[in-house]
Amino acid sequence: MSVVVATAMDIFHLEKALYWGIIKNTSYMQIQLDNLVPVPLRDKIVQRSSDIWNRPVAFTPGSFTKIKAPSGTGKTTLVHYLYHIRTDYTGQVLVNGQPWASYSKGAIAGMRQEQVSVIFQDLRIFEQLTALENIELKRVMNAQAYCTAEKVKEMAARLNVTHVLNQSGRTLSYGERQRIAIIRALVQPFQWLIMDEPFSHLDEDNANRAAQLIAEECKARKAGFILTDLDHDTRFAYDTHYNL
Repeated sequence: MSVVVATAMDIFHLEKALYWGIIKNTSYMQIQLDNLVPVPLRDKIVQRSSDIWNRPVAFTPGSFTKIKAPSGTGKTTLVHYLYHIRTDYTGQVLVNGQPWASYSKGAIAGMRQEQVSVIFQDLRIFEQLTALENIELKRVMNAQAYCTAEKVKEMAARLNVTHVLNQSGRTLSYGERQRIAIIRALVQPFQWLIMDEPFSHLDEDNANRAAQLIAEECKARKAGFILTDLDHDTRFAYDTHYNL
């Protein structure tokens, strides 16, 4: 009788596959905050009013949500909590009614590949890869690519970055990097798009082009987004506004 020993990687992929099977038959991803307070900012937060910190908050699936966040109030920190790359907080981030911490690594990977996408403030462009290769990291991470290669070219043309697709990431300007990061976030499946100052390096024309593309992609998927920024803006028809 032979014995099959499952490695940690085998278990990781099994958990991911099981989770994908579950989410394909469930409703939209629910995101809630339960009295969330960043430990590094606790003293500052208790001294000011916030619509987000230390309160119960439920983000409505499919809604366009704007969080206005002055510098130093934890804007990027919140994005990291929502994407579960930082856990230095009290309270809870709940996903489908369960704390992030209750999910296995495989389940979290499944959610990041199928349900939630992100545009980080620091963009996270891999400089050793071309702009196109940076995009492809997200486009082909599943066996069945969500977007076609032609769709990527169409997005690049709309955001005026076709000419840099084969350039190394290290040669791109900040504005070009930001547009590549936006495209990369849009080529994967998602029900929620989380964005941290997604237009900070763009002029008005390119910011409006990017906003229009984001809105179209979200509406086509019936997806929602959570956008954090320093100021008010009128680029989107927001359903909900919060002050951080």
